Amino acid sequence: MHKKLILSGVIALGMAFPSFSQTSPQVKYANTISVEDLTKHLTYLASDQMQGRDTGSETGKLAAQYLADFYKNLGLTGPVNGSFFQSVPLVTANFSKVTLQVGKSKLVENEDFVFTGDGNMAKTAKSELVFLGLVTDENLAKVDVKGKLVGLWAVGVRSNDLVKKVMDAGAAGIVIVSMEGQANFDRIANRYKTLAGKGRIGFDKETEQRPIFMVSSDKMGQLFNTPVEKLKEAAKSTPESIASQKVIYQVVKTKTPVDAVNVMGFLEGTDKKEEVLVISSHYDHVGVSSTGEVFNGADDDGSGTVSVMEIAEAFAQAAKDGMKPRRSILFLNVTGEEKGLLGSAHYGDNPVFPLANTVNNINIDMVGRIDYEYQKEENKDYIYVIGSEMLSSHLKKINEYNNITYTNLILDYRYDAEDDPNRFYYRSDHYNFAKHNIPVIFFFNGVHDDYHQVTDTVDKIEFPLLTKRAQLIFHTAWDLANREQRTPVDGSNTRTER
Repeated sequence: MHKKLILSGVIALGMAFPSFSQTSPQVKYANTISVEDLTKHLTYLASDQMQGRDTGSETGKLAAQYLADFYKNLGLTGPVNGSFFQSVPLVTANFSKVTLQVGKSKLVENEDFVFTGDGNMAKTAKSELVFLGLVTDENLAKVDVKGKLVGLWAVGVRSNDLVKKVMDAGAAGIVIVSMEGQANFDRIANRYKTLAGKGRIGFDKETEQRPIFMVSSDKMGQLFNTPVEKLKEAAKSTPESIASQKVIYQVVKTKTPVDAVNVMGFLEGTDKKEEVLVISSHYDHVGVSSTGEVFNGADDDGSGTVSVMEIAEAFAQAAKDGMKPRRSILFLNVTGEEKGLLGSAHYGDNPVFPLANTVNNINIDMVGRIDYEYQKEENKDYIYVIGSEMLSSHLKKINEYNNITYTNLILDYRYDAEDDPNRFYYRSDHYNFAKHNIPVIFFFNGVHDDYHQVTDTVDKIEFPLLTKRAQLIFHTAWDLANREQRTPVDGSNTRTER
C-alpha cells in the first residue's frame, strides 16, 4: 500500500498521529530488539530441555518461571498481589477406555475413529447406529434418532450447532464425518495418537453424556456397507434408505487437577496509567509425543513469546531513561492456548485490570518463519495482520502508519476475511479480548510444513525477519501507549462464536 494513500485516509478521519521519524527516541528502543537476544531466549525456551512446554507440565512451569524472572529483572511488577503468576484452574480428563463396535467390526481408537466428545459410562451401551446425513428438519422427520448413535455428514460446515441439534432431538451420541478423504482424517488421527495418554486439559465442568466419534468418509461408508458417493447422495434427502447397524460402545473418564499459570509483567504508565494496553503470546506448546519426540514449538509460539519479552525490555529501558509510556502496559504470556485458548479465556473472565480500561490487545502467535505463500516470493518481508479493523476504525491505520514510517513490511490481510476457511481469527488468544469488545490486532506468519510437528525447531527460525516483525509491533505498541486518545470502539464484533 502506498504511503500517500494511507496518510490521506488518516487525515480524512481526523486522526492525530504523533510526529515520529527515524530519529525519534523510540527508534533507539526498537533497536534494542535484536537477533542476538531473540536467539538467546528462544534457544532456551524451545530447547529439548523444555520438553515442549506442555500446559501444566513441570517444564511448562520452568518456562513460566523463566518469563517471570525476566520481567522481574527488567524492573516490571507482578500485578497479582505482587506475583507475576495468575493461576488458571484446569483439569485433565483422561478417557482411559473408549470402545466402538459396529456390527462385528471392532474399531480401533485413533486409527478408525477419533473420540472428540464427552462421557463417562459404568458399562457398555448397546444400541443402533442410524444414518441421518445432513442435519435438516426434513431428515430428522424421516429418521428416529432417540437413544441411538447417529451418523452425520458435516463436511465443510461448522458441526457444533448440528451436533447440539441432534443431541437435543434425543440422540445418545454421534458418529460424524467432518472432512472427505482418508488422508485428511489420518493426519488428525495421527496427532491424537501421538498425544495419546496425556488426556484433555480444560476447565472443570460437569461431564456430559455426549459421545462423539469422528470417522473418515471412507470408514462411514464401510460402517453402513454403502459406497461413499451413494452415502453422500442419501445424506441430502433420503437418509432412511440407509440400513441401520447394531452398535456397542463405552466411554470411561477420570479427571485430575492441573497446576497451570498465566505469566504477566506490568509497566505502570504516567498520566493515562488507568488505561492498559495488553501485549500477549502463548508460551505453552504440546509437549512430547508418545514415542519421546519433543515438540519444540520454536515458531508456535516461542517466536511470539520471545517477541513479547524483547518488546517488554525495550519499554523497560525507555522507562529507566525517563520515557515511561503514558498508558500502562501488561505483558501477558498465557497458558493453554494449544488446549483451546484456555489461559486467555480465564484472563478475560478474571481480568487483573478492568476490561473497560483495556484499550487494545496486541497478540503475537507464530512470527518467526516464512509460510507456503511467501516461500517463492522475491520479497519475503511480510506479516499477516488479522482483526485490526473489526472493532476500531483507527487500529489498522495506526499499524500501517508505523509500518511505512519504520519497518516497511508487506502487511497481508488475506486471512482477515470473515469467510477465511482456515479460521485463523478464531485460533489464537486475541479472540478472548475481542469477544469483550476490546480492539485487537493479531500478528501471524502463516502455516508451514513444521506447524505442530517435532520439526518446529530453532534452527529454522528466520531471526532477522523475526526481529523486524517484533520492531514493527513495538512501534505500534509505543504509538498506542502514548497517543492522546485511545482507539475508539466504533465497530461491531461480527465474529462472536468460535
